[in-house]
Amino acid sequence: MTPDPATEASIKLSKSSIIVLCLAASAVVAFLFEVQLYTSISTSVQSSAVLSALAVFCSEPLLILLVLSSAAIGVWSWFKDRSVFWTIAAGAVGVIAAYAVSTILKQLVNEQRPCQSIHVATVLECPPLGDWSWPSNHSVIAGAFATACILALPALRWYFATAAALVALSRVGAGAHYLHDALTGLALGTLIVVIAVSVVRPLLVKHLPPKLVEGAGPAILDRADAAE
Repeated sequence: MTPDPATEASIKLSKSSIIVLCLAASAVVAFLFEVQLYTSISTSVQSSAVLSALAVFCSEPLLILLVLSSAAIGVWSWFKDRSVFWTIAAGAVGVIAAYAVSTILKQLVNEQRPCQSIHVATVLECPPLGDWSWPSNHSVIAGAFATACILALPALRWYFATAAALVALSRVGAGAHYLHDALTGLALGTLIVVIAVSVVRPLLVKHLPPKLVEGAGPAILDRADAAE
């Protein structure tokens, strides 16, 4: 018996929740060893010209490529597949919400950057005082955009997941963040986008003019199942 769309959506949400919980649990463990992990990763990257160049690329250019990939999916899907388009559109709402939540958390927690309190050489220049560390905004944005793209085009999930992970880890390697900052950022971005797509997409499909949402039914869930 084929499950109804609501059941399939619930299954997808459960799988996403497991990923978020794993990231959150990893962040907790990383927090317990924050100095040792930060020192080990950042000094290893800084001492290698290849790893340093990779960290710089993944920290900014790769994140920009991830954002541009999301935009390209949006433009393509508007003309070719409205089901994908409204998923990526709902994901964009989640990206904005994730960034807003991350910014608020930074101001509430006020965690000092590790490069300001731990005296090690870093690949990137240390951000100024007041530019707080937890969570990593780069990781939040990478996780959010990657999740939106994965929900829209599950067949490309490994590309987007790998890109987000590299962006997050590069922030540690470049010396700008603790590992738990990056892992929390990925978890936060993923969680908020999954919630946004689950809530916002059905509302868009239901309330927008039929001409705009033609073909944007629950097919995205079927596509995700096929990709698995």
